[in-house]
Amino acid sequence: MLSKSDVKYIQSLAYKKYRDEAGVFVMEGVKMIEELINASPERIKRIYATQTWVEQHPQIVKSLTELIFVEPFELDKISFLTTPNEVLALVSMNIGRKKSEFNNGITVILDQIQDPGNLGTIIRTCDWFGVSKIVCSPDTVDAFSPRVVQSSMGSILSLDIFYKDLSTFLLENSGMPIYAAELGGKSIHEISYSNPAFLIIGNESKGISKEISNLASHKVMIPRLGSAESLNAAVATAIILSYMTK
Repeated sequence: MLSKSDVKYIQSLAYKKYRDEAGVFVMEGVKMIEELINASPERIKRIYATQTWVEQHPQIVKSLTELIFVEPFELDKISFLTTPNEVLALVSMNIGRKKSEFNNGITVILDQIQDPGNLGTIIRTCDWFGVSKIVCSPDTVDAFSPRVVQSSMGSILSLDIFYKDLSTFLLENSGMPIYAAELGGKSIHEISYSNPAFLIIGNESKGISKEISNLASHKVMIPRLGSAESLNAAVATAIILSYMTK
């Protein structure tokens, strides 16, 4: 049974302030919760599930200590989805708690990404290409907002995500090759990529800020063959990572 305090608490997690205070975020949906249980069961704080979901996952349920049964109408009250999907979990953020080493592999740097769907897709893309760390500017959209989590399709569990002042961070790691995705840069086909390295992706409309761009050691661009003005930030990330990880 869902209490009023449960409803109020979970609804508050729609806001970054309360997520940060609690150190938890919300994940929803059968597929994502199954992935959560398989990949990071230690991060589960509590699961709210319908009788249907419980009956269909008897082996999973045996391993859960914090499980609350809810009716579908109760799930409606706490879900952030247009159509609630049988199960919802409260998950530990675990943000920035792992050792912060950036001298191995590719680290993606995000400068003022604003669209939650873009950030979620970038997280999922990084997971696909084996990128384990993302560093975001403080004004990048919150990675643990419901829309970002949902669009990451579970990949939010696989990456370390940090929010840092980018100028300070890049200066502290000035020996690292830094590739900035910018119009007017050198074609991605003509560059020999280093690993480890940083890849900077800029704001959807304004690109990379001048201050951050000036700290890059390489400017790279995806050659345009048609007439489109620009590429979606998540699409650009995927294309460039495909070259950097060859």
